[in-house]
Amino acid sequence: MNKPQSWEARADEFSMYGFTDLPSVHERGAVIVTHGEGPYVHDVNGKRYLDANSGLWNMVAGFDHKGLAEAAKAQYDRFPGYHAFFGRMSDQTVMLSEKLVEVSPFPRGKVFYTNSGSEANDTMVKMLWFLHGSEGNPKRRKILTRWNAYHGVTAVSASMTGKPYNEVFGLPLDGFIHLTCPHYWRFGEEGESEDQFTQRLARELEETIQREGADTIAGFFAEPVMGAGGVIPPSRGYFQAVQPVLKKYGIPLISDEVICGFGRTGNTWGCETFGFVPDAIISSKNLTAGLFPMGAVILGPELADRLQAAVEKIEEFPHGFTASGHPVGCAIALKAIDVVMNEGLAENVRQLAPRMEAGLQAIMDRSEHIGELRGIGFMWALEAVKDKATKTPFDGSLSVSERIANTCTDLGLICRPLGQSIVLCPPFILTKEQMDEMFDKLEQALNKVFAEVA
Repeated sequence: MNKPQSWEARADEFSMYGFTDLPSVHERGAVIVTHGEGPYVHDVNGKRYLDANSGLWNMVAGFDHKGLAEAAKAQYDRFPGYHAFFGRMSDQTVMLSEKLVEVSPFPRGKVFYTNSGSEANDTMVKMLWFLHGSEGNPKRRKILTRWNAYHGVTAVSASMTGKPYNEVFGLPLDGFIHLTCPHYWRFGEEGESEDQFTQRLARELEETIQREGADTIAGFFAEPVMGAGGVIPPSRGYFQAVQPVLKKYGIPLISDEVICGFGRTGNTWGCETFGFVPDAIISSKNLTAGLFPMGAVILGPELADRLQAAVEKIEEFPHGFTASGHPVGCAIALKAIDVVMNEGLAENVRQLAPRMEAGLQAIMDRSEHIGELRGIGFMWALEAVKDKATKTPFDGSLSVSERIANTCTDLGLICRPLGQSIVLCPPFILTKEQMDEMFDKLEQALNKVFAEVA
C-alpha cells in the first residue's frame, strides 16, 4: 500500500475526526500541531497560532508549563500507574480527594474519579439511580437538563446533552427531559423582561416536575455557564429561582463544572460566581490543566451520606474505571490546582476579564453583524447575525462561523465556531499584548467574512 506523504493526507487517510466540519477539512486539510509555547501552538509547517481555545478549554496554563511536566515526570519515576479498586489506591489519589473537598463549596464530602467529564456525568447519573433505588424509590430515574446544554458523549451523558446532532445516534434515551435554554437574548419573548424570563423558566421547571411526577425524577444537571452551547451565562437570578423549586421536591442539583471549574469564570467554581451551592460538582478539563485525562464527581455531604448508606447495604459500589484515580493524573491535578490558585493564573483571569470584555465589546460596536456579546471571566462568545435589530441569523448554508474560524486560522489565531457564534476561551496565562493580538486577528477575520457574505 502506498501511504500518503503529507501530514494532512496521512491524518485524512487513517484518522476519524470528531466534531469537525468535514467540508473545511476536505478543502483545507487538517492542522497538525507539533509543540507549543505559552498560549501558542506550532504546526508541522512551522506556522504559529495563538490558541484562543485553550486546546479544548483545558490547557489553562499554556502548552509548556515546566512545573506541570515535572510533576508528571516525578510521579512516573516514583509510581507510574495504579487503580482505585478493592480498597487500594495511591497516596496521590488520597491527597487529591482531600484537596478537592477542601477547595469545594462543601464542608465535607467524597470524591469518585473517572477519565473524562462525560464519564463523570454518566457516573453521577448511576449514583443517583443507585441511591434512589436503595432508598425505596426505584422510579426516580428521569434526568432534567436544558436544551443547548452539553454534558458529554457517552450514551447517558449524550442523552443529557440538549443538542440535535445526537439524533443520529437515536438519542436521547427515554427519561431524559430538556427544559428551556436560559438564554434571554435569544429566547426571551417580546416585551418580557429578563427577570420575567427567569421566572417563566422556574415555572416551567415546576410544571414539568408536577407533570412528570417528582417521585420519578432523579436529578437536575446544569452548567453554570453553558460552554459548548455557545458560552451562555444564565439569565439574571436563574439559579436562585430554580434551586428552591428543586429543594421543594427533593431533587438534587448537580453543577457540571467541567468547563467552568478551576478559574474559567474568575472564581474557583462557576457556582460560586453565580451564587449557589449545588448538591454535587462534576469536574474535569482544568482539573489537570489538560495534561492528563481525568474527571471527578465531588459529592456534597448529603449525597455522600446517602450514597454511602446505599453502598453499605450491598457492601460495595459496583462501578469504576481501570485508570480511576491514576497516580500520575492525581499528581498533575494537585500541581495544576496549585498553579491556578497560587501562581497568579486565577488572579490574571480576574484582572484581565474586564479588559477582554471591553475589547470584544468594541469589536461588536464597530460591526454591523455581531448581535450579541456574552460571557464572563475568560469565556466569551460573539454571535453573528444578518440583522442586529431583528436578531436574524445568517442562512445556515453560508457557514458563517466556520468561515470566520477558518479565516482566523489563516491569520494565526485559533478560535471555535459554535452555531453562529465565535467562542474565545484563552489560557489563563494570556498577557495584555497577546490579548490585543487576539482582538486584532479576530476583527480582521470578521471584517473579511462579513464583506463576503453580507
